[in-house]
Amino acid sequence: MSSDLSTFYSENPSARWLALASICIAVFLIPQSMSSVNIALPAIAEALQADAVLVSWIPAANLWGSIVLMLPAGRIADIVGRKLIYLIGVLGFALASLLVLLVDTVEMLIGVRVLQGLFSGLVFATAMAIVAAVFSNNNRGTALGLTATSVYLGLTCGPLVGGWLTEHISWQSVFWVPVPLALVSLSLVMIFVKNDRISNRDSVQKPQSLDWLGSLLFMVCVSLLLFGLAGLPALVNLAMLIAGVALLLLFIYQQNRSEKPLIRFKVLAENRVMNRSLIASFLMYSGNYPVLFLLSLYLQYLQGMSPSESGQLVLIQALMMAILAPVAGRLSDRFQPRLIATAGCLLFSSGFGLLVFLSEATSYTYLVVAMVLLGIGFGCFSSPNNNAALGSVPQDRLSIASALLNLSRTSGNMFSMAIIMLLVNLFLGSEQIQPDQYPQLMRLVQTGFVIAFGYTLLAAWFSYSRGNVER
Repeated sequence: MSSDLSTFYSENPSARWLALASICIAVFLIPQSMSSVNIALPAIAEALQADAVLVSWIPAANLWGSIVLMLPAGRIADIVGRKLIYLIGVLGFALASLLVLLVDTVEMLIGVRVLQGLFSGLVFATAMAIVAAVFSNNNRGTALGLTATSVYLGLTCGPLVGGWLTEHISWQSVFWVPVPLALVSLSLVMIFVKNDRISNRDSVQKPQSLDWLGSLLFMVCVSLLLFGLAGLPALVNLAMLIAGVALLLLFIYQQNRSEKPLIRFKVLAENRVMNRSLIASFLMYSGNYPVLFLLSLYLQYLQGMSPSESGQLVLIQALMMAILAPVAGRLSDRFQPRLIATAGCLLFSSGFGLLVFLSEATSYTYLVVAMVLLGIGFGCFSSPNNNAALGSVPQDRLSIASALLNLSRTSGNMFSMAIIMLLVNLFLGSEQIQPDQYPQLMRLVQTGFVIAFGYTLLAAWFSYSRGNVER
């Protein structure tokens, strides 16, 4: 089937690039929605009378929804075809976004964010795999770079668009405004992305099936880990965390004994390029995800900026990412990806080195320099890291490899957000943020950036130690 795809796109080169464009639209929209919502958090807290802990669950609920389905979705996509799973994800995300029109409590909004996360998990479990398959013969690094650029353009536009929509229309508009563009993406994918389902006549292997027990263990394990870590130090949450770790070990044991596992851990352990790429990705996204959440609170509460003003500042980081991601991806087609990615990790960590020393009197110029370093660093890391990882697996495992890469991203996001939620519990508690809590909020922001600085230094070591990619 992979040879049929290669032949089709070789004979129709314009279809190849239109297929890429259709994917890029969707992977632009989802991060755009995520970053828009984060900028709108203070307005949402005021409108729905939400305390600090519930506000922190708005981004965390989206992450949880995305993670629990990502691995099963990647495996199902390898069985029934990536296009079908991808289409379900885009359509479901659009419909879930419209549900915000019915929301009148923060609990209902958290439910909408869970649904958005579930369907975005289907999209990201398949998007990079589709791109890697379509561009399997050449230009894969460039195509993955453009895909990454779309993600960063979404992050770039999100704070700016979200801030403007929140100020001039309503916070609900950050959810429903992207829906028409999602439907455009849906239409283009149906036309220009060729289905890649592996039928029995195309394969001499036994019929493939989903590991249902492994999928259930994975979903329960992820849930217990998130809820347990986020609610510490309460005893019930400690018990959930311990149970989550136990189920994680059981999941690894079950996967090693399963005939059709979601993850072949023994194979993954032997693939040094892949496993080190996943660890580096986990750590880099652990550092990156809390930036927007923490800066949104810092800039609007402590610096007194409006949503649109804070969005313009955060825009700098994502803009640098968007500019550099395709350049770094193209370079990774010519040079060893680990060198480019590791340099990106170190630049990223230098940005956090500046943010650690934030105060209520920090100048705008200081913040701009930090954002530029973060943007350059992450832009240099992501595309080479993805190119190295996807280049180390066979064609028939691209969806699960794509799912693993996105799982490393979202689990890094979830892990770091759970740590931030723990810090919110410790520093602020279950109250709305008021001026008398600003000193505690400042300590929360500084502590979060210190932890992120540590993540990125570890990421640099794993990135460099993965070794060279065989061409």
